[in-house]
Amino acid sequence: MMFDTHAHLNATQFEEDRQAVIQRALDEGVTHIVVVGFDRETITGAMKLAEEYDFIYACVGWHPVDAIDMTDEDLDWIEELAAHPKVVALGEMGLDYHWDKSPADVQKEVFRRQIRLAKKVKLPIVIHNREATQDVVNILKEENAHEVGGIMHCYSGSIEVARQCMDMNFYISFGGPVTFKNAKKVKEVAKEIPMDRLLIETDCPYLSPHPLRGKRNEPSYVKYVAESLSEIKALPLEDIIKKTSDNAFQIFSIDR
Repeated sequence: MMFDTHAHLNATQFEEDRQAVIQRALDEGVTHIVVVGFDRETITGAMKLAEEYDFIYACVGWHPVDAIDMTDEDLDWIEELAAHPKVVALGEMGLDYHWDKSPADVQKEVFRRQIRLAKKVKLPIVIHNREATQDVVNILKEENAHEVGGIMHCYSGSIEVARQCMDMNFYISFGGPVTFKNAKKVKEVAKEIPMDRLLIETDCPYLSPHPLRGKRNEPSYVKYVAESLSEIKALPLEDIIKKTSDNAFQIFSIDR
């Protein structure tokens, strides 16, 4: 029973064979998937998949790169969707200073508004952070994000920052990069994350794990992440799979 906590099956890369991709995930033992929508189009796609498949859930929010495009109506729509029984989190939200489409001050305001909404609707949040770590942590603290907690998605930061996030009721999720042979820092951090705060994800179709780097990622490949964590932590693969699934059920408040 593997739980892919962050997938973009709503992406255009899956238009030709989405059903086959989902079937492969089931065949490999992936029993639950959270599909993330982060703008108008992908939120609609995430909701459609969550309604079509009983084992797929949706996370809805607004990506920081596109923060400049978010309107008040969009935020109202996200609030409405938060009441849907298959919506288990808000996001992905956060800050991304790598791209310059949305100014930093706009990103910060959209991030803060989504955290406040999450507290209002009582859902956890999924955090996207790229080259903005200190600002992300500061905003999480200032907005009392610990009240809802959430997930640091595809974590690549330091153990010190991870501990600050865990203190705020966040789980640390690892994806394909933890499988890369040269990813020494990520592996060292993963080794230190307590089992009760550990999650696995694919972020598909992006960040394919070793030995499939350069190919389109998909939920069935989450097994490679679990296998790497098993090696890093020197624990049986079954223990990694069970505990990361248990953690996912807990943070998303999904009944089995």
